[in-house]
Amino acid sequence: MNPKLHVSLDVDDLEASVRFYSLLFNTTPTKLKPKYAKFDLENPAVNLTMQKAPHCCVQGLSHMGIRVKDSAEVAQWKERLLREGLAVEDEKNTVCCYALQDKIWLTDPTGFRWEIYSVTRDVETEHDESAPRIACCPA
Repeated sequence: MNPKLHVSLDVDDLEASVRFYSLLFNTTPTKLKPKYAKFDLENPAVNLTMQKAPHCCVQGLSHMGIRVKDSAEVAQWKERLLREGLAVEDEKNTVCCYALQDKIWLTDPTGFRWEIYSVTRDVETEHDESAPRIACCPA
C-alpha cells in the first residue's frame, strides 16, 4: 500500500456533507455511521473522514494524517521523526473512528495535528471510551 493523505473534517451537517462529497467524488462513502463517514479513495489518493461535531465545536479541520501499510511502518516513521528531533505521541491498539489502529501523533509549529497510522481492522464502535483522547474522534 502506498501512503495516502488523510484529512479529517468536523462538520455540523453530516448528511449534507456526505451528499456533497458523494457528488464530488462520484461515489458513496466506504464507511457510514450515525455521526461518521469515510471516503477511502484511490483516485484521488485520499482518506477523507468526517465526524459530526456540535455547532460550537465545528472548526473545519480536525486533523490530518498519513495512512501507512502496518504498525511496523508506523514505528519506522516514529524512529525517523525522533531522530530529527520532533516530539511524537504513541497511541497503540486504540479504537478510533470505527477501526482498531496503531498511530503516532505530532503537532506542527502552528498547532495543526498530524497522525501517522495503520488500521488493523474495522470495528463496530466509534472509539474506545477507556482510552485518552488525543485528537481523533472528538467526543
